[in-house]
Amino acid sequence: MCRILVVDDEQEVREAVQRRLEREGYRVETAPSEEGGIERMQTAEHAYDIVITDMSMEDSGSGIRILEGAVARDVFTEVIVLTAYGNVANAVECMKRGAFDYVEKNMPGVDVYELLCLKVQQAVERRRAAVETVRRLEAFTKNRDKLFDRLESSTISPDPGASVP
Repeated sequence: MCRILVVDDEQEVREAVQRRLEREGYRVETAPSEEGGIERMQTAEHAYDIVITDMSMEDSGSGIRILEGAVARDVFTEVIVLTAYGNVANAVECMKRGAFDYVEKNMPGVDVYELLCLKVQQAVERRRAAVETVRRLEAFTKNRDKLFDRLESSTISPDPGASVP
């Protein structure tokens, strides 16, 4: 089951995201601050599959630090950054640092929770594909190494009595 951490200093947003994602079948935990989010990520037995974080909590860099902490813990963790005050510079910065997506909370005419569910589904699919690709690469490398070991141990010695034309 997919594990998601939602980090947002607004309790209403945290709870709404949690309820919506749990209805979709995800296991969701929350944290009310950057500090709480970092602590949960560091102390969790396994890394979260998805982290959804507000861009600005204690300060404007809170979301970036959550993003960096999530990716440092597990490169396969997908991070979705939420913001009430979207701007292109922040979006670009988040994407450069490895965010899966950047979603504005207050888009007119858009159900942000519906959009977030779609983004989470896409992030889960990308994570699964990345993990599967690495698993296959590791299996390929292991099989290649076994093949080379067999080739080395079965070297062909020339017959000393054979003539070479």
